[in-house]
Amino acid sequence: MSLTWKLHGDGKKIAAGDVVSTDERLSWPRTIGIGVQHIAAMFGATFLVPILTGFPATTTLFFSGIGTLLFLLITKNRIPSYLGSSFAFLGPVFAAKAADGGGIAGALGGIIFAGVILILVGLLVQKFGISWVNTLMPPVVTGAIVMVIGLNLAGAAKNNFQGFVGGKTVDPHATMIGIITLVAIGILTATSKGIIGRISIFVGLTIGYLTALVLGYVNTDGISAAKWVAAPDFTSPTFKFSTMILFLPVVLVLIAENVGHVKAVSAMTGKSLDDQMGNALMADGVATTLAGFGGGSGTTTYAENIGVMASSRVYSTAAYWVAGSGAILLSLSPKFGAVLAATPMGALGGAGTALFGMIGVLGARIWIEGKADFANPINLLVVASSLIIGIADYSWTKGDYTFTGIVNATLVAIVGYHLLHWLTKLRK
Repeated sequence: MSLTWKLHGDGKKIAAGDVVSTDERLSWPRTIGIGVQHIAAMFGATFLVPILTGFPATTTLFFSGIGTLLFLLITKNRIPSYLGSSFAFLGPVFAAKAADGGGIAGALGGIIFAGVILILVGLLVQKFGISWVNTLMPPVVTGAIVMVIGLNLAGAAKNNFQGFVGGKTVDPHATMIGIITLVAIGILTATSKGIIGRISIFVGLTIGYLTALVLGYVNTDGISAAKWVAAPDFTSPTFKFSTMILFLPVVLVLIAENVGHVKAVSAMTGKSLDDQMGNALMADGVATTLAGFGGGSGTTTYAENIGVMASSRVYSTAAYWVAGSGAILLSLSPKFGAVLAATPMGALGGAGTALFGMIGVLGARIWIEGKADFANPINLLVVASSLIIGIADYSWTKGDYTFTGIVNATLVAIVGYHLLHWLTKLRK
């Protein structure tokens, strides 16, 4: 593996029809500029997760930057990718925090569990290829799981939108701020192009935040007390199998996201990256595991950054080294993290209403792109049952173990799909 890059042309211009390949770079000032664009692209989504979950924002950013650099190293500097916070962890983190009295230690144990499983999957893919994963998780199954992960969070969005905690209103201004945030997201999505359009949820949340700040609805005591420069806050995990099992469905989503990212980059660059598919999965697993040990959220490859590459035609991994390093530098400001931590409930509710629903709709996109056959009554039954179980949060407890709606929906989707199709074959 080489950490050197060939200069593309004169390093200043990209001729019509040309692209800057992964092993090339523009001049360093231009490469740094592209890297800053990647930071801007990942910023909104990466920070939404700690804002929504209560994780330390600067810690999450720190491990995001570290994870990105590790990803580049493990994939031999061949796959341009930024590892930011994964939305797939939101549901399990909420459930884990509730089971752990609001603390994040138990959730971190679950994040580590997901990361380790992903590493093992990556090793298997590296040895046996990706076909077994596609067989285990066809589009019918994957789409259902992704949809459940998003729509299961509807209750959390509603509580923030209405300022509810424990069935009581703690923020009487939340609904107004939530409406302003959601309307802003809608207008930005409809009218903005480029980077603003891609981060419309975060920008809309910022508008809601600033509105609440101007109206005096934001508690700024924590911001005033925070230091400008200091190391991120690190938290040690705790390990309970009853909590860790909640994170198993996340692994399936991370697999789908990483495989999709590698295929997209391969298509855009014209270079086959199939030999790096297992490494990509392992790299994300390592990054997620490391984040869990230190107090950061789990990571995934970012489609937002694919958008930056597509628009700039610059696929240089050098830009991602800049982005990862820049994220680490930004993580060293507790003042910055305190600003994010003070986000009002209404703004979270407005952003969550859009975001959680969009995660759910991604499940439908998987069905469409994978040409899922819902004329088949087995597929229809499995998906229908999984959705109701997951969205309504059917849960059951056995001893110390509680299986939440997301876990149960995942089991029904995977086991039900394969079992019923097997029984159909026996009938013939």
